[in-house]
Amino acid sequence: MSPLNPQQHDLFGTAAVLPDGLRYETAFLDAGEEAALLGHIAALPLAPMRYRGYTALRRTVSYGGSYDFSAGRLEPAEPIAPWLMPLRDKAAAWLGVTPSAFTQALVAEYRPGTPLGWHRDVPDFEDVVGISLGAQAVLRFRPYPPREPKRADVIRLVLEPRSIYLLRGPARWAWQHSVAPTRALRHSITFLTARAAPLTS
Repeated sequence: MSPLNPQQHDLFGTAAVLPDGLRYETAFLDAGEEAALLGHIAALPLAPMRYRGYTALRRTVSYGGSYDFSAGRLEPAEPIAPWLMPLRDKAAAWLGVTPSAFTQALVAEYRPGTPLGWHRDVPDFEDVVGISLGAQAVLRFRPYPPREPKRADVIRLVLEPRSIYLLRGPARWAWQHSVAPTRALRHSITFLTARAAPLTS
């Protein structure tokens, strides 16, 4: 695996200082592991995600809990699927936590042109661990709360296929993140740990 350099070159070739609490490594999975996961995802009942009446292009399925954005609360969902357990265990070892610390998993599909808007993950969760499958993606960060929009405030990180990242501490709470519209089909699997005392949004 290749660890992240704190000063990674952005899309324009200049050095970008990444948010504290962001950890990123390439080659977390091999090609065989990726292919097996994509085979399972192909059989899932993915559905467009809904945000307070807005239907997103991104299609997802949740395990362990599903957040109802209209009601502002976490609803029950099916337990984390058995096929995800080896990946959960591997991600937990990478993070240095017990596998049971991951209480929710989210599988997402990004068809070509699909974006993910600016947000922080819901406050019911603490650490956010994302694994990329398929095409590259550009993960963007801006300070939270957002100031008057400035291009210089936005930090970009290219997520390679089979890579893994962690958002913890400042990267989780002091920054928003988004995903630029994808150029080719991509999937992601996100594992989240529970927050002891959820903050208000």
